[in-house]
Amino acid sequence: MHVSEGVLSAQMLAAGGVIAIAGTAVGLKKMNYERVAEVGILSSAFFVASLINVRIGVSSAHLILNGILGLMLGWAAFPAILVALILQAVFFQFGGLTVLGVNTVIMALPAVISYYLFSRMLFNAPRIAATAAALSGFLSVLFSGLLLGASLIFTEESFFEMVCLIVGANFPVMVIEGIVTAFSVMFIRKVRPEMLPGYVK
Repeated sequence: MHVSEGVLSAQMLAAGGVIAIAGTAVGLKKMNYERVAEVGILSSAFFVASLINVRIGVSSAHLILNGILGLMLGWAAFPAILVALILQAVFFQFGGLTVLGVNTVIMALPAVISYYLFSRMLFNAPRIAATAAALSGFLSVLFSGLLLGASLIFTEESFFEMVCLIVGANFPVMVIEGIVTAFSVMFIRKVRPEMLPGYVK
């Protein structure tokens, strides 16, 4: 879901940078610093999962895990994803430094949206919790694809066909992310429920 350098307009790069800075600032302010190790582990999981990617035009398809990051971290998903993207850009030339802000927004904003939509359902009946987690994983990737598409179309309308291709090619990823997120959340709920939002002793 990384956007390559040299594709987006300067206005889109600037807008992405501003939103990423604002989201990261909110994330750092809201972060529970007693859980920094957890944030680091989830950032590492995002880093590793998104290294395995398939090139599609000016973007790529790969696991993101932003659904589970959003559920577990809320706004802290912004700095977690930003750090991972910086390392990917520096060491592996994925995305790039000029598109760092846009790529952060594309992957972190859907994570935060999923947090607000689904985090309160994680300790409901198991079937409801699993469904909420699966929807979080699925919709986070879908929202990321739509944000990617919007950034490309606002840059150049001729990208519309490529956007349809990218979103369509990521549909299997959406399904896989939904399944992975559901299994991960239900496992964590069983063995370390305090890691999930809304946990009450």
